[in-house]
Amino acid sequence: MTPLQAIFFDIDDTLYSTSEFAARARRASMEAMVALGLKMPAEDLVRELEEVIAEFTSNYEHHFDKLLLRIPRKSWEGVNRAVLIAGAIVAYHETKSRDLAPYPDAVDLLKKLSRVPLVRGVITSGLEIKQAEKLVRLKVLDYLSPGAIFISDQIGISKPNRKLYMRACDSLGVSPKSAMYVGDHPAHDIDPANAIGMATVLVKRGGKHSADAGKTKATHEVRDLAELGEVLKRDYGVSLI
Repeated sequence: MTPLQAIFFDIDDTLYSTSEFAARARRASMEAMVALGLKMPAEDLVRELEEVIAEFTSNYEHHFDKLLLRIPRKSWEGVNRAVLIAGAIVAYHETKSRDLAPYPDAVDLLKKLSRVPLVRGVITSGLEIKQAEKLVRLKVLDYLSPGAIFISDQIGISKPNRKLYMRACDSLGVSPKSAMYVGDHPAHDIDPANAIGMATVLVKRGGKHSADAGKTKATHEVRDLAELGEVLKRDYGVSLI
C-alpha cells in the first residue's frame, strides 16, 4: 500500500448539498419577485428559472434577466424590472447567509484530518470567486492546507480534464499514487482522477449524480464522509482522533 500523502475534495454535493441549497435559494428568489408585484405563481416561475439555468448553465450571471424575457410582459407590467431582479438577487444571497452549510460529517472529518500530517485540499470546477465564496461560507478553510485550493477558473483547466488533477498534485509535490480524490460525480470526479493513478472515493448521498455512470470504478464508494473516515483508518492507516 502506497502511503497516503494528500487528500483532495470536491465542493459541490461533497462538502455540502448544492442541490438542496440551490432549490431553496431559487424558490426564495421567485417568491421575492412575486412579493414585489410579479403576477405569476412562484411554482411556475421556479420551473421557468430551472429551464433558464439548464440552457445557459448555472454560472451564467443573468438568469433573472432571461427569466423576465421569457414570461409574458403583462405579468410584470407596471413594476420596475430592475426592482424585480434586485429583489431576486437579495433573496438568493439572504438564503446563502441563512442556509448554506456544510454536511456535519464533512466538518467532522476535515477537523480530524487537520490533526494528521496529510495535505488537505480542494479541486473544484467553477468560477473563481463563486467557488472561493462557498469555502468561506462553509467555514472549512481552517482545516485545509495553505496553497491546496485548486479552482478550474483560476487554472484554465476544467473537469473532467485529468490535467486539473495533475496540476494539483504537481503544485504540491505529491505523486498521484499517494493522493486521494473525493467527489460525487463518476465522470467528472472519479474517471480523471483514476486516469492519473489517484485513489478515488465516490460519495453516494443520493444526489443529482447518483444515477450517472462513469467509465471507471472508484477505489471506494461511501455513503458519507463519516464512512470515509473508517476507510482511511482501515485501508490507509490514517489515525483519526
